[in-house]
Amino acid sequence: MRSILFSTRRSYGRTALLMVLSLALILATGCGAPRPGERDTEIITAAQALELLQSNPNAVLVDVRPGVEFNREHIQGAVSVSRADIVVNTPFPALLAPPEQIERNLGRRGISNQSLVIAYDDNNSMDSARLWWTLKVYGHHDVKVVSGGYNALLAAGAAVSSTAPSVTAATFRAQPADQSMLISATDVRRWVNEPDPAVVLIDNRSPDEFSEGSIPGAIHLDFIGNLFRDGTFRPARHIYIRHAGAGVDYNTQAILYCATSIRSAQAFLAMYNAGYRGMRIYDGAWVEWSANPMNPIFVPEQPGGRVRSADAS
Repeated sequence: MRSILFSTRRSYGRTALLMVLSLALILATGCGAPRPGERDTEIITAAQALELLQSNPNAVLVDVRPGVEFNREHIQGAVSVSRADIVVNTPFPALLAPPEQIERNLGRRGISNQSLVIAYDDNNSMDSARLWWTLKVYGHHDVKVVSGGYNALLAAGAAVSSTAPSVTAATFRAQPADQSMLISATDVRRWVNEPDPAVVLIDNRSPDEFSEGSIPGAIHLDFIGNLFRDGTFRPARHIYIRHAGAGVDYNTQAILYCATSIRSAQAFLAMYNAGYRGMRIYDGAWVEWSANPMNPIFVPEQPGGRVRSADAS
């Protein structure tokens, strides 16, 4: 029988106070903070993307929007790799696809292990980040995401087309999945039952979704907060300050989830680009967790609020 934990008041005020106190500590300690990984290596501007496409013969521009949008209009020269190409939807939506599916769908678009993949979408970088994360999981690290996506490329002067480019099929070989980038429901449940202070669980869904139910112990950092209003990513320093203010420093091991871990891929990318390492995505995410009546759910509301299974990404 499911355990639903209720709070008699919202936790947002406490979270805000924690962020203020943590930020004060960051500013006070300065150089004493943990050292980050390399920063600003994964997200590029539209201008940088166009320059790479001109200068690097191995660069492949990948449109990660739905196929119907690609067919209507896309950046000239781009190939289409949609979300459907890189996920499976059983037993839960948008799970990491097996290596043979990735190999097939990338290879037939002319993407090889030598390719520099430059990905864009028009969906708050959710889908391009999911492709980025998927390729990283399968050992292909030469991949960048265009900040601001499709609209930024248009603003930078990129030409558009409604005709798919002619490509020569290539061979793409996936490496064994990097399990350090993933975490199972079993391991999340173990953390819920025996919390580790060195690990933080981050819920990247909207405030409304979070308020209707979350995995116990999770903090809330909406993925959309990683972006400016025009859809471009905030600078790496901003991303660090935002997460460190919530208690997530460079020594923290973070577990990320949303509804189906598409939004969490964007959050993972933003954190990685800001120097964070040691993150894992709970790929089954909220749809898997909430479907199991044995899993506890925390509701930061007065008793009587309902818990629904979110169907957003």
